[in-house]
Amino acid sequence: MEFSLLYPQNVEYKVNKLTDEAINDLSIDFLVDNLTDKSKERGHIYSLLTKVTDNHEVISYRRDVFEDFLRFPKLREAMEELVARLADLKDIVRFQKDQEGPSLWSLVNRLREIDEYVSCITMIKDTLEHLAIQSEGMLTLKKIVTDIYKESGFPELKADIDQTLAKARMLRSITIGVNLDDMLRPKEFGVISLNDSLFAEAGLMRRFMKFTQREDDLHHGTNVTGMMKFHPANPNNASLKFVSYQKSAASNDVYIEGTPTGMDETSNALARPVTNIMKKTCDDIKSTIKRYVNISGYMLINLMPEIVFYVRWAELIDKIIAKGMPVCKPEILPPEDRKCSFKEIYNLKLAINNINGENINIIKNDIDFDDERRIYILTGPNRGGKTIFTQAVGLAMMMAQWGIYIPAASGALSPCDNMFTHFPADENDTVDLGRLGEESKRLSEIFDVATPHSFMLLNESLATTSVAEGLFIAKDVVKAMRYLGVRCIFNTHMHELARSLDELNSCEGSSRVESIITGVQQGERSFKVAIAPPQGVSYARDIAQKYGVTFDIIKNHIDDRSDKNDK
Repeated sequence: MEFSLLYPQNVEYKVNKLTDEAINDLSIDFLVDNLTDKSKERGHIYSLLTKVTDNHEVISYRRDVFEDFLRFPKLREAMEELVARLADLKDIVRFQKDQEGPSLWSLVNRLREIDEYVSCITMIKDTLEHLAIQSEGMLTLKKIVTDIYKESGFPELKADIDQTLAKARMLRSITIGVNLDDMLRPKEFGVISLNDSLFAEAGLMRRFMKFTQREDDLHHGTNVTGMMKFHPANPNNASLKFVSYQKSAASNDVYIEGTPTGMDETSNALARPVTNIMKKTCDDIKSTIKRYVNISGYMLINLMPEIVFYVRWAELIDKIIAKGMPVCKPEILPPEDRKCSFKEIYNLKLAINNINGENINIIKNDIDFDDERRIYILTGPNRGGKTIFTQAVGLAMMMAQWGIYIPAASGALSPCDNMFTHFPADENDTVDLGRLGEESKRLSEIFDVATPHSFMLLNESLATTSVAEGLFIAKDVVKAMRYLGVRCIFNTHMHELARSLDELNSCEGSSRVESIITGVQQGERSFKVAIAPPQGVSYARDIAQKYGVTFDIIKNHIDDRSDKNDK
């Protein structure tokens, strides 16, 4: 059975990949770094964060599953333990595929696989039975594991497996004989006997002392007739002080605790004789496996990346809540509306930095995208929060479509089919085309694939040329966005662009253009965003007043200094 916690059943799997520029500009690597420090989890989470779905049903499904993970810490604990168990199960299943023939080792691994699967199903069933989960995904998972538990007769199965494994585990040690060549080099070896107890140092030492007291240096003869059998325990072997078998780290012949039985060269060499001697035990194991041949853990194994995704995000959102910052479950609107509304939105990266110990005064803002205003020209002073706000909107959109609570007091959005960003490029990437050529090329590539349901974030685009040239191209870009119908924030220093609303809105198109600004109050950057015409001169005046670089202030300083020198 195919089941996913990311996609509801019978829904088409369709995603768009974020561009490399969007991945960089949205700081996806930064998010992954702060979601997990485990290398095996990074790849899974990164893969999910770089894919965009605009399917209303998929997003709602994910959002509800995430809410269950967020509401129940016990669910996260159980799911994390499940992931650890599934990792062991995955190793066993992978090892089984590499084995040939029914050796004792592979048979035991198959039993362990079934046993671990039974434990996983039982654990998740018990967990979900005691939680008031509400999402379709978790309720479906609960039904699946409950049905498997009931229909497979797990209590009887567990008892059968334990009994069969107990027989196999009676094997505790192997006696091996080694033949030498004329140069006293090991030439061949064979199994002498299998034993149901561990060799003990005391017993070996006694036999060694007895051997050294003999008159002859060598034991005459090597007749071991009748020894090829399973031996009873030796009562003299009570103490255990053997050093574990190890080889160099570069060798594959190192036994690592927790790995599948027989995953080393020595076990492979012993597989056939051990299996032949323990034929009765092997037959019993095969008989047990045959009765439960349809038991498989693949369905749960496939859920591992999805479980990790939800657990890590729930942990992060929990920390944000603990810091007193608002988060919300966004409302999902029809894609064709092309709307978006965020109240008290803030940048997720700032929230993460706050969690990590930085003392940051996080400013919250409101913004709405609808038929009245769908394209925003954002202006304001340097270091006034324009880029932070632009990125905050992009991250909130993506988080909502990943199914995660967003950093805002409330939110409602029509999903976008993809997020396109156009931030300043690295100088190394502009050698061939020049900065203006490179920026123009990237904008052209965006328009080649963008649709009316896309979302664009432009940050200081076209700022590397003269004001006249940049403004000429920027106006055409905004007109094209209006004609296409996209939602966009265009963060720029070109105040004349924001003053050209009448010209821009008079062109053909359905996305109206609006001017918004980041504020300065009494010379201090407030980082508050508001709908207003660009304030270029007043911004400069405020900043100049604050740092004392107006003509009047400088003149007074010069005069004061001159007066002091005269005295």
